[in-house]
Amino acid sequence: MGYGPDTGFQQALRARVLQHLESRGLPARGLRAMYLKTAVLFLWLAASYGLLVFAAEAAWQAVPLAISLGLAVAGIGFSVMHDGSHGSYSPHPGVNKLMARSLDLLGGSSFVWQRKHNVLHHTWPNLEGVDDDIDTGALARLSPGQPRRFHHRFQHLYMWPLYGFLAVKWQLHDDFATIVRGRMSGRPFPRPRGSELLVFIGGKLVFFGLAFGLPLLLHPAWTVLSVYLLVAAVAGLTLSVVFQLAHCVPEAETGPDLGSWAARQVESSVDFARDSRWLGWYVGGLNLQIEHHLFPQVCHLHYAGMAPLVEKTCREFGVRYTAHPTLRSAIAAHFRQLRALGRSD
Repeated sequence: MGYGPDTGFQQALRARVLQHLESRGLPARGLRAMYLKTAVLFLWLAASYGLLVFAAEAAWQAVPLAISLGLAVAGIGFSVMHDGSHGSYSPHPGVNKLMARSLDLLGGSSFVWQRKHNVLHHTWPNLEGVDDDIDTGALARLSPGQPRRFHHRFQHLYMWPLYGFLAVKWQLHDDFATIVRGRMSGRPFPRPRGSELLVFIGGKLVFFGLAFGLPLLLHPAWTVLSVYLLVAAVAGLTLSVVFQLAHCVPEAETGPDLGSWAARQVESSVDFARDSRWLGWYVGGLNLQIEHHLFPQVCHLHYAGMAPLVEKTCREFGVRYTAHPTLRSAIAAHFRQLRALGRSD
């Protein structure tokens, strides 16, 4: 399994994007605006958590604060952790690793994520049997090559609430199961050792202490569990939907014909709501998924400026470039894809 040769498309893209950045004096990473954004997101997280644990005394106070905390968790994942994991946050590797490890404090594992996302997903996007992001077992059918089961005809209805369990599944099961089994998507998966193992264990302990230990000193167990589930549901639903809108839509390539690496990145990804500045800020530029897959080591704050140039280059080389105009249209496209894959082969 491998990609075909580049026909000049990837070379042209890189040259034009590099010229775009250099002509404007823009560094690819290490932007002050990114550091400011990080501060805003972590202040949002800390304020939501502090008020929720130490100030909220009634449901009408706890519910909006839990929703705010869930959105803050997702926001840090979209922007800080994601850029750090790809090395696009800072020109300093140590800073990138530190930002990537923010995921460990949020209940995930930066070790597992880096290999699951950066290696498997980014190398082979939407390729069945390799890209773990489209493998849900028998729960859903996200690729035409996967077997269709009777219950899949309803997946366009039941998957939306199930997306809310993504964070719980990651935090309480998936990372541990992957490490214990030493496999992912049927392939060998290296277990963490040394400092990586310490980070994995330490991160989980800190997360469980913040999510359950400290709150249980101040609130009843049923309250702590209910609030945790609400926070996790908001974060899980937000993270799941944003990632699905970029790859699990009718226009995204899912077939085994790989072509060239750059063409596959474009044709297996779909942009959405490119003109929405607030959405792009919050989701860390992941609404510009094509640009992200082509240039994962460029800070996401550059993607909006790069998008017209990337689209023009795709048109010149005959590479299909797709962008849904709004968030609503992208959600509708994902709904149609779930329904189509569930009803027909």
